[in-house]
Amino acid sequence: MPVYLTLFQWTDSGVKNIKEAPGRMAEGRKTAEKFGGKVLGLYAMMGKYDLFSVTEWPNDEAATTAALAISSRGNVRTTTLRAYTEAEFAEIAKKLP
Repeated sequence: MPVYLTLFQWTDSGVKNIKEAPGRMAEGRKTAEKFGGKVLGLYAMMGKYDLFSVTEWPNDEAATTAALAISSRGNVRTTTLRAYTEAEFAEIAKKLP
């Protein structure tokens, strides 16, 4: 399945209720499964972004639906990026003129 990297930033509400974050992260895993995804890793981090996840999704639509469902709860904003393996990228590069 395609792999995606999602960057999360806490909203004001998310920071205000930070002690609830571990439970919200577990809910996010359930949301991913509901839309056909699999969370390969979820990490808290320092810097511009507060969390990131590495996930697998059957397609872009499923990844987008889950990101919107999670963001609509009001605790995070998301930026989702499609990641390509070296082999996938090599196949893409072969198609270049």
